[in-house]
Amino acid sequence: MEAVPDMREFLKCVLYLAAIGFAFFLFGRILPKKMFEHDTFPFQLFRFEKGGRIYDALHIRKWKDGFPDMSVLLPFMIPSKKLPKVPTATQIESMIQETCVAEWIHELLCLFGFGCVFLWEGIGGWLVSALYALGNLPYIIIQRYNRPKFVRLLKKLQAKEAGRTNRKQDHIRGKGAYTELQYGARP
Repeated sequence: MEAVPDMREFLKCVLYLAAIGFAFFLFGRILPKKMFEHDTFPFQLFRFEKGGRIYDALHIRKWKDGFPDMSVLLPFMIPSKKLPKVPTATQIESMIQETCVAEWIHELLCLFGFGCVFLWEGIGGWLVSALYALGNLPYIIIQRYNRPKFVRLLKKLQAKEAGRTNRKQDHIRGKGAYTELQYGARP
């Protein structure tokens, strides 16, 4: 007799979690990405993360690609996570911001998922909420694992692009740091 009310409460939780998942997904898509900065709290790396290397102990490289990726499921709404062979600094900056957005949305889902304790009083609501939070945790870890790699790549690309700009400016000023070959040949 008790199983029927529990099933109703469980279904309420499932519908609630589906609704907040959809709502936060849309929220993440419309948020201005410029407001997410990788070097500020809560997105900055903490000392204990050791530049993202702590996640290697979790063998993340082996399991991260097994999780569903919304950019594959909904490519018309989310930019692809596949980078071109020669990415630009702008593309990498965009990827970094996407990791911040994804992390933040999954953190919000963990938090708001505990709304199930109000829909299903007792251990059932707490269990569903905890499982939902645990289900979002790998996505947060994946973002925190990927971000430092993107940041290092961004710094390299920015340095490379700054070097090109400096050589061109030196050539224009006649400093000879950027020598143009005769007849349009490239160095």
